[in-house]
Amino acid sequence: MAHFAQLDSDNKVIQVIVVDNAEITDDNGVEQEALGIQFLRNLLGQDTNWAQTSYNNNFRRRYAGKDFIFDETRNVFLEPHRYDSWTLDEDTLEWVPPHPMPRDGRIYIWDESITDWSPVN
Repeated sequence: MAHFAQLDSDNKVIQVIVVDNAEITDDNGVEQEALGIQFLRNLLGQDTNWAQTSYNNNFRRRYAGKDFIFDETRNVFLEPHRYDSWTLDEDTLEWVPPHPMPRDGRIYIWDESITDWSPVN
């Protein structure tokens, strides 16, 4: 089965849909993303926008989820940017805080109002 993320006008993932491999396989037995996109547009509207995603993270960095962003330049799906103070690490393509979480055995949550980690207990 193939998976396709429906994107809004800002490339934000609206939903992920499963498509049978037969719909994306060409006459030579090769899977083609373009065939899946055309199948979905025929089914759900020519004005819809789609990008294939990999359930096994074999391409485009990670499996797309709702509210992820498809970064066309990097050809990857990025997790949602939840905190303004966090930046994207260009090597890992993960959002990282301004400083790491303490490693003292306690449980912490990020507090954006103070841009720091706050202990839960």
